[in-house]
Amino acid sequence: MSGGVEWALHCCVVLTSVREQVPATRLAELHDVSASYLAKQLQALSRAGLVRSVQGKAGGYVLTREPASISVLDVVEAVDGPERAFTCTEIRQRGPLATPPESCAVPCAISRAMSAADAAWRASLRAVSIADLVAGMNADYGPDALPVFGAWLTGPTAG
Repeated sequence: MSGGVEWALHCCVVLTSVREQVPATRLAELHDVSASYLAKQLQALSRAGLVRSVQGKAGGYVLTREPASISVLDVVEAVDGPERAFTCTEIRQRGPLATPPESCAVPCAISRAMSAADAAWRASLRAVSIADLVAGMNADYGPDALPVFGAWLTGPTAG
């Protein structure tokens, strides 16, 4: 999983604290990360319909849905794509003791185990929403943390 997923998740969480658009540069400044790299993650979220990009001087990013309806898996797939973590290459059909293709109609134990792990991982991420992460943030940092982020994001820019 790329580092962009972490950045995108943090942005989704802090965007719940505002009602207006937040420029990508402001989100990058808040997290002390590369503005150009973060912009790519925000564009991926926009392509997936998780955030909306508003152009212009007062432009920026806003969530398009309620935080409870955006799963962590939605963000992961927006940033890193929907591809599975494991791809079976049918290695058992190679080498001097290769299994004939007709004997490989069913995935092998390794492929089954990796597919099951991927499915469990996806189910786990699908079960956690941005709202759940916000609740976790409130538990970790207190209920005043998110309003402080929101005030900073929408306040005067540092000069």
